[in-house]
Amino acid sequence: MQEKNVSFNNFEQCIKCTICTAYCPVVAVNPSYPGPKQAGPDGERLRIKDKFFFDENLKYCMNCKRCEVACPSGVKIADLIQSARRRFGRDIPDLRDRILANTDFMGKVARPVAPLVNAVVASKPVKSVLDVMMDIDKNRTFPAYQRKGFVRWFKREAASLQESFPKKVAFFHGCSTEYQHPEVGQAFVKVMNALGFGVSLINEKCCGVAMIANGLWNQARRHAEHNVKVFSKVVAEGMPVVAVSSTCAFTMRDEYPDVLDVDNSAVRDSITLVEKFLFELVDSGAVKLVFKEDYRARIAYHVPCHNEKLGWGIFTKALVGMIPGVSLTVLDSNCCGMAGTYGFKKENYAYSQEIGRPLFEQIKSLSPDFVCCECETCKWQIEMSTGYTVLNPIVILAEALDLEATAAANSAD
Repeated sequence: MQEKNVSFNNFEQCIKCTICTAYCPVVAVNPSYPGPKQAGPDGERLRIKDKFFFDENLKYCMNCKRCEVACPSGVKIADLIQSARRRFGRDIPDLRDRILANTDFMGKVARPVAPLVNAVVASKPVKSVLDVMMDIDKNRTFPAYQRKGFVRWFKREAASLQESFPKKVAFFHGCSTEYQHPEVGQAFVKVMNALGFGVSLINEKCCGVAMIANGLWNQARRHAEHNVKVFSKVVAEGMPVVAVSSTCAFTMRDEYPDVLDVDNSAVRDSITLVEKFLFELVDSGAVKLVFKEDYRARIAYHVPCHNEKLGWGIFTKALVGMIPGVSLTVLDSNCCGMAGTYGFKKENYAYSQEIGRPLFEQIKSLSPDFVCCECETCKWQIEMSTGYTVLNPIVILAEALDLEATAAANSAD
């Protein structure tokens, strides 16, 4: 833990240009939030003198990292804010925050009675109770749980096939793939296998991003330490750790060391996103993609904020753009407003919707067949607020590829 009079960050590189404030989506809609410059480098100068200067309104930061993308001096502004929350925050996470943060635990609880849970939380009376008793906004639509998760499908349908592939990847599937969107993991396995790669599941824990957002710092740190230890083993075996969620990839690469003080230097460069991994294979000529001749789609691509911070949206754009029958529009750079669990909370809901409004309006004006996005919580926000389906890029690729022909083309090599 950092001493109160020490800052890990390069906050003195701030040139006070306030570009970060201009790019912050929260400042524009919430007057209670002091903004990234004041909450970040300016506030740090005071906090390292006395924790009295910590402002609890830092909780309104979405940790979207748009301030860091905009900063011309490379100051880790959002990391300053989250680390200040960790060191000096006095708010104790309540039941709501703990429920929202523990995505893996809640998935396990809901799974046996998934249809019932989905029906109950979708009902107006229950939404009203959650609104009054737990401050989960009654207008929020919950993602549906699935009774049959990805891991169960993998063990029954795919596990026995993976040893036949000489090359392998370690798959970090994440909570949403396991409990809400197993089709994403299924698509990942099918595409990897068609390209000649076996898939190895690892003893993963939730990446911890929701715990960071809700102030469960010690629990997030334990998850991070566990994952780094597990990753070290598979990386030592020559396998990259490949994720399908941009937020999971970003959290494990950058939040572990910068916010949770967990050293991941031995594995960081081996943690990647599937779109980057695939593009590099295709670009190098290591694999071939064979697409269906009759696949057609008008797709709008929303680059999630954390993928903008990684700078990896270019790989998704290139991959999806390779599909002959696709008309692809990259949407303007806007935050959807969801920010993981942020948009579930009653005190944030109106801000969340207003932040996402320009994005929603652009999607509606384009009227695409569907939206492409690597982040599951962006998916939930966009689907609820626009009515348009949102698909993970790997699902799009699995549908657009002729998997048998792709497998044949890659086995021939």
